[in-house]
Order: sequence, then C-alpha cells, then structure tokens
Amino acid sequence: MKRVIISGMGVSVPEAVISNEELVDCFNKWVERENGSRGEAEQLQKSSAEFIYHASGIKRRHVHTPDGILDVNRMAPRIPARDDDELSVTAEFGAAAARNALEDAGIDAAEVDLVICAGSHLQRLYPSIGIEIQNEIGAQGAAFDISLGCSSAASGIHVAVNLLRSGAHRRALVVTPELITAHLNFRDRQTHFIFGDSATALLLETADEGDVRPGRFEVIDTSNWTQFSNNIRSNFSYLNRAAQEDVSVIITEGNLIKQQGNKVFKDVTVASHRFIVDFLARHGRTPETVRRFWLHQANARMNQMILKLAFGREIGPDIAPTVLEELGNTAAAGAVVALAWHHKDMQAGDYGLLCTYGAGYSIGGALLRMM
Repeated sequence: MKRVIISGMGVSVPEAVISNEELVDCFNKWVERENGSRGEAEQLQKSSAEFIYHASGIKRRHVHTPDGILDVNRMAPRIPARDDDELSVTAEFGAAAARNALEDAGIDAAEVDLVICAGSHLQRLYPSIGIEIQNEIGAQGAAFDISLGCSSAASGIHVAVNLLRSGAHRRALVVTPELITAHLNFRDRQTHFIFGDSATALLLETADEGDVRPGRFEVIDTSNWTQFSNNIRSNFSYLNRAAQEDVSVIITEGNLIKQQGNKVFKDVTVASHRFIVDFLARHGRTPETVRRFWLHQANARMNQMILKLAFGREIGPDIAPTVLEELGNTAAAGAVVALAWHHKDMQAGDYGLLCTYGAGYSIGGALLRMM
C-alpha cells in the first residue's frame, strides 16, 4: 500500500471571545427571571465562572457570531439566512481553514482530488457541504460529508488515509467546520459553557518510498471504534416538524445538545484509555514511547484521567497539550487544533497520537511519526 503523509494543516479561529464571567452573568440573569415564575421545587440553579473552570478547564471560548448570545431575551447567535446562491456559513468557515492548509503545504487547490467535510454539526443534509467547499476553493475530483459526533475529524482521516493508500485518490482535504454555538442551548446549565467555534483542515497525500519531508508527519495507522449510547444526544431533525400538530411552528430548544455529564465522563474515560493502549500495542508501542498526545478537547479532567490510566502516572501539558482554556470544546476540530498548534518542537522519528472521542459513543485515532 502507498504511504500517506500530512502535508498541510489549517486552522480558522473566530476573533470574538466570550469569557466565563460574561456567559455566567447572562445565564444567571435568565435564571433569576425564570425562578420568579416557578414554584420552590422548580427553582433553577445558578452557575459561576469558578464552577465552569473546575468542571471543564475552560476560561473562554471563541465564537463565530457573538451577536445575540449574551442577550437574555434571545441567548442564541443571530446568524441571518443566506440565499441559495450564496456561500453557506459553514462552507465559508471550512473553506478558510482549507485555504490555510493548502498554503501550509504549498499546494494549489486544483491538485486536490478529494474533499471530505467531517464535522459534528453540519448545516444541512444536501447539497453536501463538502461539495460546496470543493467548489469554493477550486478542488477537483470528489467530495462528501461525514458526521460522527466529536470523532468526525478522526473518521474523516481514517477514510481519507485508506482511500489514498488504495490508490483511489492522490490528495485529500479533511475539513472540519465546527460552528457549534448555533446548535447550543445557552439556557442549559450542563452544556451552555462547553462549546466554542473553530474550523480545521488537514491535507493528506500519498508519498513515494524514500520521500522524506522534514517537519511533516507520516500516518502510520488509523482506527475507529463505536458503541451506541444515548448519553450525548441531539434530536434536531427535519422529523421534529412531522412530530408536531401545528407544523407552522418549529420547536427547537428541547432538541438541541444534551448530555448526562457524569455518565459520559465515566464511560468515555474507560473506553478511551483502553482504545489508546490497545491501538498502540498493535504497533508494538506503549504510551511511554509516544512523544505527544493530541486528545479531543472536551474536558481537561477527563483527558488527565485517560492518560493517567494509560501511563499509570500523572501526565503534564508537554506530552498532552490542551487548547481548552482558550477555545473551549470545539468538538471534532479540537484535537486537530491541538495538533496544528503543538507539534513544531517534535524531532524526526518522534511518534504522536491524535485521539478523539464523543457521541455515539465513538472513538477515533491516528498514529503519526515525524519525518
């Protein structure tokens, strides 16, 4: 089979930032207003910036569209609809990251013959966002979408690597535009603080034997695992309308992201540490032989526990860097951001593991070696 390398990495992070303090101030004002009309047994609990940081490791998040999020009467971003002949919001976001990856690789878009849009929050079912990105940047060949929760980017890499190795394609862009704040219930105390927005892209291409590109990664192997769970769920769908008596009204809030946090923490921690150890063992490696881990940026305490179970000791940020404090959880994009921002100090021959986990449950991994 052909060798596959990551020849370009692209990240697009919105400029606008919302701090924990700002988010909590709006949330608590809404709680006060709600509690004024509720009985004692129905009183809602307020939040705090300290609670958010302790629970998640997040201090702030970058958001695509801040307008409306901190308006207590709205608590959702205000993103105007676009005409069908205009570039969609998520395709625009993804195309920015794709162009950054192409620039990093020094490759023209016309040399790309596969685009995979791999994200947890796709704007629509069809036409494919991947095809729209392909058209926008001028790529060739084929394009399609993949969605597997926060493991979407890893699943996109898994598919792209195997298509490249088979000879079906020469160069593939895996693009992950995560505009999650538009899908977030900012009135839900368990989830309102978790997510931020970012878009990423990786350019993967085949390489001949003996082709060495210093500072780039060769993909040694990829792996995916899934097991059905309802503990992280979104019911937002075209079927929501069909379930209502009055189809002129679209009810969304109860169908947005929800999770049973404690169950997710326990289940995913155990499954992910086992996945990491087993995946590395298939290649004759242990966690101690891997220079860096770029884990899904969901929760700082979860990542620390996963690696503690895998290594048998506490692991610091040099081995497992995070971007959570600054960006929040950016779903499938988070681990790729960590990879893009934290790899340039690695030496030739160093191994790294990108590992993501999320709804499904789903886990994805890519074992990389610096060239």
